[in-house]
Amino acid sequence: MQIKIGLWLVGSFIFQTAAISQTNTPVSDTLTGSDSALITQAFGANSRSLSTAVVRQVVNNNADRTNKTSLVGGFNTVAGVRMEERSPGSYRLNIRGSSLRSPFGVRNIKMYFNDIPFTDAGGNTYFNQLAINTANTLVIVKGPAGSMYGAGTGGLVLMQSLAPNQAKGISAEYSAGSFGLHNVLVAADFGKAENRNHISYAHNQSDGYRNQSAMRRDNAAWTSQLKSTNKQQLTATLLYTNMEYETPGGLTLAEYNANPKAARPAAGGSPSAEAVDAAIYQQNVLAGISNKQTLHTNWTNTTSLYGAYALIKNSAIRNYENRVEPQLGGRTVFVFEKKKDNSLWKWTTGAEYQAGFFNTQVSRNKNGQRDSLLTNDDLQFNTGFVFTQLDYTWDNRLFLTGGVSINQNKVSITRNSTLPIVAQERTYRNEWAPRIVAKYIWNDMLETQASFSKGFSPPTVAELLPSTGRISTDLEAESGYNYELSNDIYFLQKKLRLNVSAFYFLLNNTLVQQRDASGGDYFVNAGSTSQWGIESSLQYFTFFAQKSIVQHLNVQVAHSYHHFIYEDYKRLGVDYSNNQLPGVPLNTISLLADVEFSHGFYINSTYYYNTSIMLNDANTFKAEPFHLLGARVGYKLKLAKKLSAHLFAGADNLLNKTYSLGNDINAAGNRFYNAAPARNYYGGIGFDWR
Repeated sequence: MQIKIGLWLVGSFIFQTAAISQTNTPVSDTLTGSDSALITQAFGANSRSLSTAVVRQVVNNNADRTNKTSLVGGFNTVAGVRMEERSPGSYRLNIRGSSLRSPFGVRNIKMYFNDIPFTDAGGNTYFNQLAINTANTLVIVKGPAGSMYGAGTGGLVLMQSLAPNQAKGISAEYSAGSFGLHNVLVAADFGKAENRNHISYAHNQSDGYRNQSAMRRDNAAWTSQLKSTNKQQLTATLLYTNMEYETPGGLTLAEYNANPKAARPAAGGSPSAEAVDAAIYQQNVLAGISNKQTLHTNWTNTTSLYGAYALIKNSAIRNYENRVEPQLGGRTVFVFEKKKDNSLWKWTTGAEYQAGFFNTQVSRNKNGQRDSLLTNDDLQFNTGFVFTQLDYTWDNRLFLTGGVSINQNKVSITRNSTLPIVAQERTYRNEWAPRIVAKYIWNDMLETQASFSKGFSPPTVAELLPSTGRISTDLEAESGYNYELSNDIYFLQKKLRLNVSAFYFLLNNTLVQQRDASGGDYFVNAGSTSQWGIESSLQYFTFFAQKSIVQHLNVQVAHSYHHFIYEDYKRLGVDYSNNQLPGVPLNTISLLADVEFSHGFYINSTYYYNTSIMLNDANTFKAEPFHLLGARVGYKLKLAKKLSAHLFAGADNLLNKTYSLGNDINAAGNRFYNAAPARNYYGGIGFDWR
């Protein structure tokens, strides 16, 4: 196997180099990696030691391209990243992965907000509590990142709310559009350099394209950064979200073709989505503090402490669920750095701990209201890891990194609604997660990076206690090995950048979502999966002469080829080996083109395409390919010395395609499809005082 992998990677490198030598047309990737300080935070290394094919940065300019209700458009411009929206407010995010573990929500991806764990102790991430103006930058790390961030095989997202060198001021924006869309976005930056503050508020609401798909979200965030001395910096974070969104449910192919706007109808003994007023009511609060301090000439420490609380009510077709999820945790990182001649040594070590004390009550659903109690479960999660990493840099040309973490995860589930009351416990322990990286900068035009990493991912709370009510502490943790080779190539004084990455990921004990006859989800371990692919992106960005009609041009293209299959998976007498993993398109392409003119006018255009997607393990159903086209025009003008205005209008899905963005994998009754909005329009106005 190792010989096969090595030959494949060498062959991929030769193929990439040949393709590079024949490429003359500018193309690109959506997320820029221009801010080295933010990219450096990913693994605490020199920013030049990280391949931009593996670490990508999302900035507001690229994420803010559609109707401003979500980050779906921004994420889907990144090679290897796929974000789905089953209905407004209901998101899934996969980085080099599928929807096997995510029938809803974001799982198996670790997220941090201002150095605070954003993923809860149970392994879930409530990504829908973020508005488009909550985080200023997002750094995406593809593949296992366990050497410094603990359990997880699906990738890493690091978010920061403070913009580097942001001037004091206030911005406000209002937009409206099709299907009852209304957005209000307000942000303020104030304080001095030694005490920066950022406050943001967002209100999003929509009637939705489908029946039973309305959404309302209110989000408020505050970040305060205090530099008490030249050696100490304190950052406080508060994030609050109150939202509700209706859940229309999946349709069969016949229902989808007949009326894609319909909510799930009654079928068999199950009521319709509208009859039970299917919806989720969600409140989240996160509060934390982070202290960065220089301890000695060569030593620094960053320590973060936080507390979070989530209150979830879910009126579903099968039942009515109430979840209360308080948690707390902390993270500390020590860094030692020493320069000697042309070399730099850096040692990073630390630990992280999270504890969650959850309660989940499931009742019968009577016309959208709680009825008699079915189950009442207390869940306690304790997850922690220690890590260490050594970085060596020679002549700012050769970069070597070696890191490892050791993880322990413990879960205890006590069912209070049945006698005798007994706690079911499971400990997933002593999983080593190494990460080894070597990078060499050949010249100003070519950089090559090779890496090996191991990922480890125990079941999340939603997998251990799915909607069927079955306690699944018998599930095993996933673990996998990732081999990767990537190249960064620059042309035209670095105005043109090409990234190509080839990877092979072998995952064992793969967790796969299944559905029972009533539509309830549960999870099983599915042997092993083989996941290999090539991801490439090309970006051309340039400014023109001051007197030119065109001020700047930005063109970006990203392509992903993902060949993901079950290598060994047999269930209930059926062999699914060599079948394509459901939820993963073989090819995706995204294209952006932006032109800004000298008098304040600009044009943004967006194109997205993916090939067909398998919808079940047997590969007997698939979603058809689709093309999406969007455009926006705007005008920016100065009203006064410090006051500017912004007018804009746009349209999404200009080709008016009927497509499903967020399919229900392995759905009971073949209810796979969740129709996305048809052609829709929006417009707005904004003001900025600086």
